[in-house]
Amino acid sequence: MNEQERKEQDKRLKERISRIKYKVIVISGKGGVGKTTVAVNLACGLAKKNKRVGILDVDIHGPNIAKMLGIEDKKLTGGELGIEPIKVSTGLKAVSLSFLLENKDRPVIWRGPLKMITIKQFLSDVNWGDLDYLIIDSPPGTGDEPLSVCQLIPDLNAAIVVTTPQDVAILDSRKSILFAKELKVPFIGVIENMSGFICPYCKKEINLFGIGGGEKSAKDFNVPFLGRIPIETEMVKLGDMGQPFVNFRDKTQTAKIIDDISNKITNFVENNG
Repeated sequence: MNEQERKEQDKRLKERISRIKYKVIVISGKGGVGKTTVAVNLACGLAKKNKRVGILDVDIHGPNIAKMLGIEDKKLTGGELGIEPIKVSTGLKAVSLSFLLENKDRPVIWRGPLKMITIKQFLSDVNWGDLDYLIIDSPPGTGDEPLSVCQLIPDLNAAIVVTTPQDVAILDSRKSILFAKELKVPFIGVIENMSGFICPYCKKEINLFGIGGGEKSAKDFNVPFLGRIPIETEMVKLGDMGQPFVNFRDKTQTAKIIDDISNKITNFVENNG
């Protein structure tokens, strides 16, 4: 790509991003904390509130939102206005590298520069249209992908850190909090996922991974704590089936907790955006 082409792409990126009111990145310090599950359910929850929502999967090596949204068989196509995102449901669009892969089992073996080029193309060449929210699901850690997003979208509205109560997850989540602070991204707060489990037989709560670690991290860094999402076996099953939990179990206590977290997010960005 020559200098003129780069300038034109930068111009398209600014124009696309200017049509999106609020850009929110979801990050975690380590894998296995349910960050993508949280991101997908937050996006679906916002769409249910009649918001126009896009969800962008920038996890290049392990893109999973297509699976969790039930759109694995879809492919991105081009049009006059650019690459067309996949329509998931009313008010919700999605883009992921998985929509471009011919073989879902083939690993993506890329270095950092190629990943940034791909993320930049998703932001500059995808016809997102007018959105209220763009939820960006980033891979674990503080490496190329979240850094690329923060550099390419200098007016990011907020970052959310997802963790579990385990000490090893808390240790890494603290790095993610500082990552957002150092890059001067407004920080919404910490979500403690997999926090408690209600036994389906005795109905007692069992703290499989402990409890309160995410809240303590938030307190230590003087950032908001958004809430605890318990372990929900149906959330796992529905995610594997491509059926977001908040869409299919919206009357449950867990769905209400996610809705409460969603309200805190909208209040933050819409009052500070």
